[in-house]
Amino acid sequence: MKNNQFKNISVLFKKATPISESEYPGFEPTYSILKKGSVHRKGGQPIACDMICERDIAVELRDGTTIYTDIFRPVDGKELPALVVWSPYGKRASWLKNDLFENRMDVPSEWEDGLNKFEGPNPGYWVNQGYAIIHPDPRGIFNSNGNIHAWGEQEAQDEYDLIEWVASRDWSNGKVGLTGNSWLAMSQWNVAAQRPPHLSAIAPWEGAIDIYRETSFKGGIPDFAFTGGIFSHLYGNNSLEDVPKMMKHYPLMNEYWESKIAQVEKIKVPAYVVASYTNILHTYGTFDAWSRIASQEKWLRVHNTHEWHDYYVPEHVEDLKKFFDYFLKEEKNGWEQTPKVRLAILDPGHEDILNREEENFPLERQQFRKLYLDASSSTLNEKNSDKEAQISYTPNEKGTSFTLTFNQDTEITGYMKLKLWVAAKDADDMDIFTYVRKLDSNGNVLPIKVVTDRYHEGASGRLRVSLRQLDEATSTPECPRHTFKKQEKLNPNQIVPIEIGLWPMGMKWHTGEQLELLITGVELLKRPEFPDMPAEPTINEGKHIIYTGGKYDSYLLVPIIPSVSI
Repeated sequence: MKNNQFKNISVLFKKATPISESEYPGFEPTYSILKKGSVHRKGGQPIACDMICERDIAVELRDGTTIYTDIFRPVDGKELPALVVWSPYGKRASWLKNDLFENRMDVPSEWEDGLNKFEGPNPGYWVNQGYAIIHPDPRGIFNSNGNIHAWGEQEAQDEYDLIEWVASRDWSNGKVGLTGNSWLAMSQWNVAAQRPPHLSAIAPWEGAIDIYRETSFKGGIPDFAFTGGIFSHLYGNNSLEDVPKMMKHYPLMNEYWESKIAQVEKIKVPAYVVASYTNILHTYGTFDAWSRIASQEKWLRVHNTHEWHDYYVPEHVEDLKKFFDYFLKEEKNGWEQTPKVRLAILDPGHEDILNREEENFPLERQQFRKLYLDASSSTLNEKNSDKEAQISYTPNEKGTSFTLTFNQDTEITGYMKLKLWVAAKDADDMDIFTYVRKLDSNGNVLPIKVVTDRYHEGASGRLRVSLRQLDEATSTPECPRHTFKKQEKLNPNQIVPIEIGLWPMGMKWHTGEQLELLITGVELLKRPEFPDMPAEPTINEGKHIIYTGGKYDSYLLVPIIPSVSI
């Protein structure tokens, strides 16, 4: 099936995964009262009050399509603010097979009530606080009519319509907020850019804004495994936008992929944005959106665990309640005094710094330094060597590395960039993956602990060398941005300069510890949510060669925070 909304390309669809495979309980429009203290998942949080549960309520969208939503609200409650929880994973996480990722990422069962959407808030808690919780199945999902769309304008229009429908209910106070992480955050960027009149606040908890650059083709390198995995778990009666097939048909940036980029500069609504340095899908987009949204009232908190864990920590739930109470209930609770930025600074081998107060991100006091690669010694140095040198490596997990030992405590927080002069010995293209890691004084890796038994390699970046063309209009010295519109294969023995942007990081090194720049030909970052997902194959063949010194000014650009420095 095709959709011809674009001038030069067709959007491809396929049959959605049949509903019967998901153990979905079925279409059941009902009105009931859920009793205080009732438990709706094994070991789950009992609900804190009696509440109304309306299931499969019909909502008509602007084009006549009907979708269905569940609504949780206080018994006899009036003048209620509402939180819309928009995602395609079903109206209750516990309805899906195996209670999706039970106890995952150190989220105890008692932190969820089983009525919540996957990656969404607990209705039992929020209804007790005087909110209505809205759980829609978007267009095409389960029994909602139409075909399933992947982000972009159609989904944003549908969510816009639902927001306005909610605000018109007789129990509503006319104020609607959005919350949730991952897809639930990505959809917030898109709909907030359309400025629904009754959208009053958003709280995106880690969400990408550009699915080409941040999820499907990071660095121009396709990731079919993850994208295919996500879209194979969307259930419905009709068709599904076939993003993996679109990746195969259209591997370069075009109007289809551009239509999926959230227009975050148009967002003016108050925003509480939550990010981390270690999310392999959402880190870049969350920080980028925070910097670019036009909201005059915006806050950023950076944590040191996993999005799922962080979202359900009771103290963070209370923090989010304070934000929504301020903007959706107009309570004078002092939220406006909350620091604009609260940073985590990672310190593997020691204790992380949490909630450090800052005015902005990136930090205005950052001082950029170039650390030059020296292939003759495999070191990083503050001066470029006069002597040209080269080093070759097999593009496997080991790759090659360059190190710098710090002679005093040093903090690097912000965006890093790697400039390399490279050549492929036996191929016309290269997939290059790079990581900045922390080593102890003996050269042992100090991995970043995310949650129990889950670790992260460090700040990372990647690039398919044939897609090295920069977008000069939007690139900055520390954040190169590639067009991904033009492929330039390598000629035999051709040496080319490339720039690789590394996703932001906040990290502290102590005297004697080492910074390692690791360059490989494979992805080392593991997906803790999907540990069995296979690694994506690369195009690499033969040896990669890196050139340094003299006219080959290969360097790592790092943002030093001057309270401590090299």
